[in-house]
Amino acid sequence: MGFESFHGNAATVRRLRECARSGHFPQGLILAGPKGAGKYALALMLAQAVNCLENAESDGLPDFCGHCANCTRIAEARNLEERLAEAVAARDDMRDADKRETRILIQTHPDVLIIPPDPPQLMIKLGQVREVIHAAFYRPPVEARRAFFIFTCSAFMKEAANSLLKILEEPPRGTSLVLLTENPHELLPTIRSRAMLYRLGALPAAEIEKLLAERRPELKAPQRALAARLAEGAVGRALNLDLEAYLASRKDALLVLKTTLRDPDYSELFRATETYRGGADGQEKTINLLRALGSLLEDLLLVVAGTPDLIRNLDLRAELERMGQGLTVDWIEAASRAVVQVEQGMRRNLLRSLSLDAMAVSLPER
Repeated sequence: MGFESFHGNAATVRRLRECARSGHFPQGLILAGPKGAGKYALALMLAQAVNCLENAESDGLPDFCGHCANCTRIAEARNLEERLAEAVAARDDMRDADKRETRILIQTHPDVLIIPPDPPQLMIKLGQVREVIHAAFYRPPVEARRAFFIFTCSAFMKEAANSLLKILEEPPRGTSLVLLTENPHELLPTIRSRAMLYRLGALPAAEIEKLLAERRPELKAPQRALAARLAEGAVGRALNLDLEAYLASRKDALLVLKTTLRDPDYSELFRATETYRGGADGQEKTINLLRALGSLLEDLLLVVAGTPDLIRNLDLRAELERMGQGLTVDWIEAASRAVVQVEQGMRRNLLRSLSLDAMAVSLPER
């Protein structure tokens, strides 16, 4: 337990712990970094460290014990997806009149409130920010030294962003608002100017491989190397990567590219795309295919640029180099646009198998 379980970005973590030790923890805090870099985990750890009843320390800096009442209750929010699903299910069981007025919030500790994007738009809404304002101004911390309000994404509706700005201008004492984002520039400049920004950088692939050897011993060395590259420096993404599902999606993505780049025999492609049907399972399968296809196109771009050592799909290096012969940046750009068009078609409920076939057939000759 404690901060020793957080991997990477030691300098950033140390600076934040020093803020906690000084007693001047930021009232407005932005944690920025790629998806899976550990922003949410770090935010919860900071809430635990500031409010740990055992006043745990390590290396002369505040830490958290992991077993006191505050630490355990805050930790119950660690599985964000599970808690979010519970909150959405609870709202779905309400009467329609109540459902419209209820916003999604997660709270396992009375002084730590998690604000996720509210379905179906998956944005932070005005009603959620109003709940934060009410709690911050009218319910001072009762079981913790400092109240934490953690916004898990930076996609705010306009009215919500403007409302958040008001509390950031004059936040109550004993309150910290933590905003998590992959890109700080998605936030209003006025919000960024009123919060301290800390960045979490990508971890080296070698460090992620070492961690995978400890946490996922079932993976063989080549699989760990592939997973580490696919994670793009994000620990959480590497630990949670379903490599088997990715490889299945990549197999179909390769088929799309091979059908386009070689003498086309569309019969095998049509048999594969026929399995991409409607429903939630079909949607997830199609999204995984498009992500795998995007990964392969990025690797082809690196091959064409003369930097094959940077590709992510290491096990396909020889095949990607063969496929890249004679390709141009314009062709790869056209293929990438075609992928985006399929994604847009999914939002309009177009037939997925037909969209994938049309994409493969419409790509230009090399």
